[in-house]
Amino acid sequence: MDDLLKDLRVIETAAILAGPAVGMFFAELGARVTKIENKRAGGDPTRRWKLPSEDPDSRVSAYFSSVNWGKEHVLMDLQDPDDRGRFDALLRTADILITNHLQEDAKKLGLDRKRLRELNPTLICGHIEGFAQQPERPAFDAVLQAETGYISMTGTDREHLAKLPIAVIDVLAAHQLKEALLLALLQRSRTKQGSYVRVSLEEAALTGLINQASNQLMAGHTARPMGTLHPNIAPYGELFTCADGGLVILAVGTDRQFTRLCAVLGLDEVASETRFATNSARVRERAPLADLLATRIASKERDPLLNDLLRAGVPAGAVRSLAEVMSSPVARAMTLERAIDGQKTQRIRGNAFQIEKL
Repeated sequence: MDDLLKDLRVIETAAILAGPAVGMFFAELGARVTKIENKRAGGDPTRRWKLPSEDPDSRVSAYFSSVNWGKEHVLMDLQDPDDRGRFDALLRTADILITNHLQEDAKKLGLDRKRLRELNPTLICGHIEGFAQQPERPAFDAVLQAETGYISMTGTDREHLAKLPIAVIDVLAAHQLKEALLLALLQRSRTKQGSYVRVSLEEAALTGLINQASNQLMAGHTARPMGTLHPNIAPYGELFTCADGGLVILAVGTDRQFTRLCAVLGLDEVASETRFATNSARVRERAPLADLLATRIASKERDPLLNDLLRAGVPAGAVRSLAEVMSSPVARAMTLERAIDGQKTQRIRGNAFQIEKL
C-alpha cells in the first residue's frame, strides 16, 4: 500500500494534530505531502511541545513526530510576497490542501475559497475548524472534551473527573476529514471539479458519543463518571487484581459468556442465581457481583487465568503499560521510523487497514 497514492500531491498548512494526522495518512500511502510551516512562529507549535526528558534544543519533539512522518517540511510566511508566490506555484499543481486556520485569517494568508478556486479549480480543500457555530473561538482538545461531554463522564466520580490522555477529539476529526477527502477525490474523478470539505472538531466529537448520545436521547440517561465500567452491561469494564498483582479487565456481553466465566472461576452456582442470571439483573447487582468475582480472581495468577478465559470464549484482557504495548509484536510491526530535520523519529502507523486481492 506504500505507493497506493503515489501520484497524489498534498499541501498541508495545518498545524497541531488533526490536520497533520490527515496529511500523514496520505503520506503513508505514497502521496507527496509538503507541510508548509509558519516561518514567523518558528514552525508548527508542537515542535516545542516537549517532555522534560527531551532535548530542549532540538527542532523536533516526540509529539510533533507522531503525525509528521513522510512529509517535506518547508518554512514559509504566507504574508510575504515571495513566499506567497512559491506557495501559489505549489497549489496550482496540488490535488489536496489541508488547512485549519481561523476564518478571519483566511484572506490575509491567501487561503480564502474564492482565491483557491481561481488558482486551481480542481483543488480539494480539506478544512478543520473548532466550534461549528463559533468559528473564531480557539479550540483545543481539552476544551472540546469538556464542552462535548467527554470529561463529564470520564473519571470515577464528580470529584475525580478525567480527560482521555490522548487528543481524541482531534483523532475523531482527522478520521472524518480523511473519509470526506477520499469521497471528494472520488467525486472529482467523475465531475473534474474541486470541492471544499469542512469538518469541525465539535461535530466530530459529537459523532464519537455513539451509544451515550442515544442513551440520553432515547432513555433520558445522563452518563456519569463510572471509571472503566459500562452503563448497560455487567461485568463489563470491571478491573480485578490477580494473585501476582496483575490486573485483568472483563467485557462479558452475553449470558452465555457469563456462564462460561463462572465455570472458569468455579462459581457455577453464581451463574444460576436469579439476581445474576440476565444482563439486566447483573447491571442492577453490579457491586455484589464484582465482590464475588474479585475474591475468586484474587487467588489466580494473571496469565494462566487469561489463557483459561480466552479458551472458554470469555472476553478478557490484561491491563498493560504503554511500555509493554509498544514492545508487542503488533506494535513493532506498525512502528514507522524516519529522520526529521536530521533527528531519528518514531511513531505508530496511522493506517491500520490492509487492501488485498479477493
